[in-house]
Amino acid sequence: MTLAHFLDGLRCACCGALNMLWLDPLRGLVECRECGQSALAFPEIGEAQ
Repeated sequence: MTLAHFLDGLRCACCGALNMLWLDPLRGLVECRECGQSALAFPEIGEAQ
């Protein structure tokens, strides 16, 4: 079981579905629940201001 976070107000770049993106922070993955497209999410490290 993975903990996923709903990404409110964002649109899928592939299918255009609104409010269908989910972030899985353990795997670093964003997934569209409408079309199944997924993308890796890379955090910025060392960019302190």
